[in-house]
Amino acid sequence: MAFQEKRVALVTGATQGIGLAVAEGLASQGHKVFICARDAEAVKDTVTALTAKELEVDGTTCDVTSKADIKAVVRAAVDRFGPIDVLVNNAGRAGGGVTAEIPDELWEDVINTNLNSVFLMTREVLTAGGMRAKNRGRIINIASTAGKQGVVLGAPYSASKHGVVGFTKALGNELGPTGITVNAVCPGYVETPMAQGIRQRYAQAFQTTEEAILEKFQAKIPLGRYSTPEEVAGLVCYLATDTAASITAQALNVCGGLGNF
Repeated sequence: MAFQEKRVALVTGATQGIGLAVAEGLASQGHKVFICARDAEAVKDTVTALTAKELEVDGTTCDVTSKADIKAVVRAAVDRFGPIDVLVNNAGRAGGGVTAEIPDELWEDVINTNLNSVFLMTREVLTAGGMRAKNRGRIINIASTAGKQGVVLGAPYSASKHGVVGFTKALGNELGPTGITVNAVCPGYVETPMAQGIRQRYAQAFQTTEEAILEKFQAKIPLGRYSTPEEVAGLVCYLATDTAASITAQALNVCGGLGNF
């Protein structure tokens, strides 16, 4: 995928954590980046902050569980910057608990947010976003090491991320002849606002402190620390380059050695 003009990237869930680091990283590489998230004020503040760094960024609100919102954000991105070359499906949520006690609403929202949205957004970008017409592009899905192994008290999350990995591999093989690559980036423990919330929920479930949970999690990581959003974004940004043209249908870990699978 050799580009002569500036590439256009769409990044979901891009106002904090990994999504924000990805948006800034791609924009710093010269992409025109269109971002989205549910919080209108957060989108506005993020666009303001990144454009202040002389990066070409715009965005709008989008609830990725809404088909109407997905259609609207892809249309807005194309109207603003042109056909989409790079899609980063980053928006997601945590969720779990004792599986026998998980309500339908929680299960369905985790699956809709983490998995169904990846299919719906990808389909819209391939069609209305113009990627399939170009026969070139990068689709990068943010999965998780929890998409390769089971997570205690995290059945909805783990199931959704396993689905993202499976979708990635299937679509990567399907689109291989077109020049569009499809890969999943699988973070382990990453220091983000979502990670803080997860530690709080585990502390409550096990009747201990957040500090004790943090120590327990860090002890499982060979590097002894959480990854940073920027480290995850580094792999995403690489996968968006011409040099990564032969990498497709893969699920690549960024996890400090937590998972060697």
